[in-house]
Amino acid sequence: MSASSVPAATSPPAAAAAQVFDVCHGGVVLRAVLFVHAALAVGLAFTSRSWLGWLTDLSLAAAAALPATLLWLVSGCLSKQRLARLPLPAQWAVAIGWGAVCAAYGWTQLVWLDLAPPLGLGWLGPLLAGAGLAGLVFHWLVQRARLQMPAATVARLAELQSRIRPHFLFNTLNSAIALVRLDPERAETVLEDLAELFRAALQTQGDTVSLGEELALAERYLAVEAVRFGARLRLRWDLDPAAAAARLPAMVLQPLVENAVRHGVEPSDDGGAVRIRTRALRERVLIEITNSVPEAAAPRPGAGIALRNVRERLVLLHDVALQFDAGLIADGRFRVRIICPLAAH
Repeated sequence: MSASSVPAATSPPAAAAAQVFDVCHGGVVLRAVLFVHAALAVGLAFTSRSWLGWLTDLSLAAAAALPATLLWLVSGCLSKQRLARLPLPAQWAVAIGWGAVCAAYGWTQLVWLDLAPPLGLGWLGPLLAGAGLAGLVFHWLVQRARLQMPAATVARLAELQSRIRPHFLFNTLNSAIALVRLDPERAETVLEDLAELFRAALQTQGDTVSLGEELALAERYLAVEAVRFGARLRLRWDLDPAAAAARLPAMVLQPLVENAVRHGVEPSDDGGAVRIRTRALRERVLIEITNSVPEAAAPRPGAGIALRNVRERLVLLHDVALQFDAGLIADGRFRVRIICPLAAH
């Protein structure tokens, strides 16, 4: 695996706009469908005369609402890149207008099946209901997209303050100085790796990168640490090339790898082992970072900032499709395990 640079970050407004119509997540689809049906259930409670009548009306409404809602979501998912190029007012107009059209389509299914109840205002009711519900769902999507940038920025600042520590910089510079006379080429490589790490930390802000790029950045970090620890740092790479295309928030693996070195290698005079493993599992990707836990060394409990930041940023990107767990496993090692979708949404 060769190191590669992380692409430059997009501007915050562009990144947020691109995420508004990102309705391809299973969690977004489920929440939207449940919201629409809950709104219909509450509305019908005001007009139904009995529980049986309410259930009958709700079943008919669901028969129209479900295909309409899914059509709106699927259309938004397939067209999200084109819609992202529109200004926000135009996106609002498209969302509301297409919601009305989708509602009319759903109502048409009931008309064709001769199940549609009589409406005093004709087609105006379904059109207004579709437009209103689509507007509420789109408002939620806008707020969700705007929350992406502050969370990513806070996570990035926390990384700069507590993950890339000053003593790491000083140790790396000292290592490079010691190598200047003995091995100038290696000293230059160390400084290049260090510069790349700080460039990525300072420039990535809310955008996503591939798993392959994240692994390349982690490799640079471990190459820097290998100069300081030498044979004490025992690395094992177990990578599946088929998993490299998975999308992740920028700078999520480096804090996990640094945790593994800090808690698994640094406290022990004999060093420790760090294993990084990836696997493509059909439509999902498994990422594992495992480190040995020194028995004789004094425990060094951390604040858990890195783990919390990584998990929160992954949840924002992958929602309910994410599985994240961290802790000691049976053989006494510490493992961080991530399962996320393989294909980009």
